[in-house]
Amino acid sequence: MQSSSSVVVNDSDTSDGELRNRLVPSVSQAPGFVAGYWTRSGSAGLSMIVFESEDAARRLAARIPRAIPESVTLESVEVREVIASA
Repeated sequence: MQSSSSVVVNDSDTSDGELRNRLVPSVSQAPGFVAGYWTRSGSAGLSMIVFESEDAARRLAARIPRAIPESVTLESVEVREVIASA
């Protein structure tokens, strides 16, 4: 299963530091974590985090709103089934 979130980056320097120093280390230690990808195009950010189970993905998805730094605005959080990967 995969958890994804969409954000608007208001301050890229601050948000990049928060992402690398706080969020990525925390997420990578979450139970069931498999892989994570954080992307940005201009001010639009998108994360895709893969977990071993739907339960693990939903647990992280519930934490995302509280973990978002002030330098970004959360637009959405979704949990989706991974159909295929390469």
